[in-house]
Amino acid sequence: MRILSLDYGDRRIGAAISDELGVAAHGLTTIVRKNREADMEVLSSLVKEWGIDTIVIGYPRRIDGSEGIQCEKVNRFAHRLENRLHVPVIRWDETFSTKEAEDILRNDRPQKSKKNKLAVDRVAAGIILQSYLDASSRDKS
Repeated sequence: MRILSLDYGDRRIGAAISDELGVAAHGLTTIVRKNREADMEVLSSLVKEWGIDTIVIGYPRRIDGSEGIQCEKVNRFAHRLENRLHVPVIRWDETFSTKEAEDILRNDRPQKSKKNKLAVDRVAAGIILQSYLDASSRDKS
């Protein structure tokens, strides 16, 4: 069982993957968005290559728990994923995942760079996925 996690953004999509046991998340890649079709092709190839059976996508609720414009964008994208890739897409709270990723990377690489922006999205996807995996393991206990 492998799970793919996505940190969806207007310019980039961070991706992380679980290990086969569904215990640990690992950053995979950052997709620089071109257009809907190209984005779906890249994601489709990742799903096939890694044998993905579930996708977890970061769901950007506001601090007060309400849904904003970005949630609408994620919902539209999630529906396209489900229709195109035929795998379930789970929306998972991503509150502060990007900030946490930036903090982690700031300690590793203090300078700002384009590489750092790409890494932030990949690390944020890993944080989202690890949160989901941890919650799932608690639910099973």
